[in-house]
Amino acid sequence: MTRAFLFPGQGAQTIGMGKAFADAYPAAKAVFDEVDEALGENLSALIWEGDIETLTLTQNAQPALMATSLAAMAALNAEGVDISAAAFVAGHSLGEYSALCAAGSLSLSDTARLLRTRGQAMQAAVPVGVGAMAALLGLDFAAATAIAQEAAQGEVCQAANDNDPGQVVVSGHKAAVERALDIAKEKGAKRAMLLPVSAPFHCALMQPAADAMAEALSNVEIKAPKVPVIANVRAEGNSDASAIAGLLVEQVTGSVRWRESIGWAAAQGVTEIYEIGAGKALSGMIRRINRELACTAVNDPDGAKAAAEKIN
Repeated sequence: MTRAFLFPGQGAQTIGMGKAFADAYPAAKAVFDEVDEALGENLSALIWEGDIETLTLTQNAQPALMATSLAAMAALNAEGVDISAAAFVAGHSLGEYSALCAAGSLSLSDTARLLRTRGQAMQAAVPVGVGAMAALLGLDFAAATAIAQEAAQGEVCQAANDNDPGQVVVSGHKAAVERALDIAKEKGAKRAMLLPVSAPFHCALMQPAADAMAEALSNVEIKAPKVPVIANVRAEGNSDASAIAGLLVEQVTGSVRWRESIGWAAAQGVTEIYEIGAGKALSGMIRRINRELACTAVNDPDGAKAAAEKIN
C-alpha cells in the first residue's frame, strides 16, 4: 500500500488534545516538554488545562497543533512506524510545518519557534476587524475565484483555501469578503458564512507576515526531508531543501491548494491516508475529494495502535 501522512491545520484545536499521547508514551511527553522549553513557557498546560479562547489565539494554536501532531508521530514511532512508512507527507497550512518537522527538515524546537513567530506575524499583519474570511459551500474553486474577483472592487479578496470540491474559503478586506457572501448566494452557493478567525489568512494582506517569515526562516537550518513534502502552494511533492523556505514564505499569502494536493497524491498511487494529530477535519475533506482513499485518524493512543497494526 502507498501511504501519505497528513497533518491538520488551525481550527482542529481542542482543550486536552495530545494529553492521552503524553500520558501513554514518554516520547510523546518529551515532544511537549521540548516545545515548552523552546518557547520559554508552559504551552502544554494551556493545551491541556487552559481555556479554548486563549488556545485559539493564532500564536498559541499554531505551535500547539504542531506539538500535538508530533506527539502523535512519536506515538506511532513507539508502535514501530517510522516516517519512511509514508510515500509523502503534507499538512494543511500550519500543518505543512508539522509535516516538515516529522520528515526531518526542521528541528522540533525551530518548528515551535517558527510557528510562534508565524502566528504573531499573521495576527499583527492586519488590525482586528479590517479583514475577514468566509467559507463558500457548494461552489468549486473556479466559481469561488470568479466571485472573489468580482467582490474585490479595488480591495483584497482572494480564494484562500481550496479545501474540497464543494468548500472554498475566501479571504481579504472585510467589506470585500461580505460582498463575496452576497454574490455567492446569488450564484447558488449552498451556504456562505463568515468564519470565526482573527485575521484574513492566505491573501495579499498577509505580506508583512510573509516578510517576517522570510527573515525567520533564513535563520534556521533546513534539511532535505526524508520523504517528499507536498507543498500547499504547489500541490506536488518536494524534496529539495533549498526550495522549502521559499515555499513556506509563499504559503503565507498564497492559496492552500488542498484539493489538488490530495489529487496529486492519489495520482502518485497513494491509497491510504493517515491524519496525524488533533481531530478528523482532513479526513472529512478527503472523503469529499476522493472516496476511494482510506482514511485513518491518529488522534489518540488507540488510533496510533490501530494505524500501526495496519501498517506493520
